[in-house]
Amino acid sequence: MASQKTKFSVGLFVLVGIGIALFGILMIGMSSLFQEGDLYVTYFDESVQGLDVDSPVKYRGVGVGRVENIEVAPDSKLIEVVLKIEGVEKVEEDIVAQLKNVGITGIMFVELDRIDAGEEVQTLKLDFP
Repeated sequence: MASQKTKFSVGLFVLVGIGIALFGILMIGMSSLFQEGDLYVTYFDESVQGLDVDSPVKYRGVGVGRVENIEVAPDSKLIEVVLKIEGVEKVEEDIVAQLKNVGITGIMFVELDRIDAGEEVQTLKLDFP
């Protein structure tokens, strides 16, 4: 029969193991909270079906961030998408955001690209601050 000391040791080992596992799960789940980045807001006048929170944001095919939030804009006509851009010094004025499909799955991501010199881009007029 096992002694009290052995039972205590096994119980302590199991509790420490469960504690370490819970700590690891929490750290993995909260890792996105510790990522630094700048927030940018873009507005779309089209359906954003297939775009979800945590969808990737890519600059010319390279992942530079994630979608932080999606909601209806204050004017109830546009869709407001908040982007968290990481690892980029600053997003300049000549950058445009577009919605792109991932293959035929219907899943979407936000593609950032530069405007070529002389290229005309249709911008939305905002009726709210």
